[in-house]
Amino acid sequence: MKVLIADKFEAAGLDQLNEMGCEVTFDPELKEAALLGALGKVKPAVLVVRSTRVEADHLAAADTQLKIVLRAGSGYNTIDTATAKKRGIKVCNCPGLNSTAVAELTMGLIMALDRHIADNVNDLRDGKWDKKKYGKARGLKGRTLGVVGMGQIGQLVARRAIAFEMDILYYDVIAATEFDKMACVQRVELDDLLKRADIVTLHVPALPATEGLMNADRIAMMQPHAFLINTCRGSVIDEPALVQALKAGKIAAAGCDVYAAEPSSTKADFTAAIKDLPNFYGTHHIGASTDQAQQAVGQEAVRIIREFKTDGTVLNCVNE
Repeated sequence: MKVLIADKFEAAGLDQLNEMGCEVTFDPELKEAALLGALGKVKPAVLVVRSTRVEADHLAAADTQLKIVLRAGSGYNTIDTATAKKRGIKVCNCPGLNSTAVAELTMGLIMALDRHIADNVNDLRDGKWDKKKYGKARGLKGRTLGVVGMGQIGQLVARRAIAFEMDILYYDVIAATEFDKMACVQRVELDDLLKRADIVTLHVPALPATEGLMNADRIAMMQPHAFLINTCRGSVIDEPALVQALKAGKIAAAGCDVYAAEPSSTKADFTAAIKDLPNFYGTHHIGASTDQAQQAVGQEAVRIIREFKTDGTVLNCVNE
């Protein structure tokens, strides 16, 4: 069975696929037209991607041989699932295995903003010492964290925030009953959360209902000293509105790992206007990129491919 891996993948997983008799083509730099050509040439039964976009023309290029597009991660908004379904192609994912990594980065951004860690480092590297400037952090103990989306990642973030002795407000269409029993946790409506929280962190999927969820009106509800954190999907925030709010001081700061428009390759220029703001900290869409997370995702991807090769079972299908 032919497997085309068009993104980064764990070496141990590659070895396992070869051992089970798969004919593996591995090229982590395949994007757009290059991916189109590779699909037409290899004609794999399984295509494995992470951040690589899979559009309708990619699905057509592999002709009828392509049976599964496997997202080595949780989200799958970069894959044209509707066209895949029309062509009889199953789209699968590896949910939940990188949740801890994303939660860790979320807390890292919160702490970095509170203590101005990146600015501290930059000034030290420039030979500047300014203890007075950087000795004015608000601190996290007793602050209120607003968690928008109390799924697996949101809950992991909440647990870590509770360890920092923070109070938790959360908004979700489904109650997190385990947390509702805690005195420091309260389930509220979204507008209430935005008005009360010192820090708002977003953990919702990329859906039509969540696109632009944090628009100008909702950002304006936040307190002037508040932080906004986004480690879920770039589409959830109206990025121009966030830029204007940061420039105008309507909120104190923002930290993001995801953006409205991201480069399609792993190394490229990043030109988004938000990058130049002094009250913005950004990372390179690395939320899931820890060794622990990628090893777990790699093993789940291997399991999905093994089951399909063995008896045609399709695990974790998201477009049935």
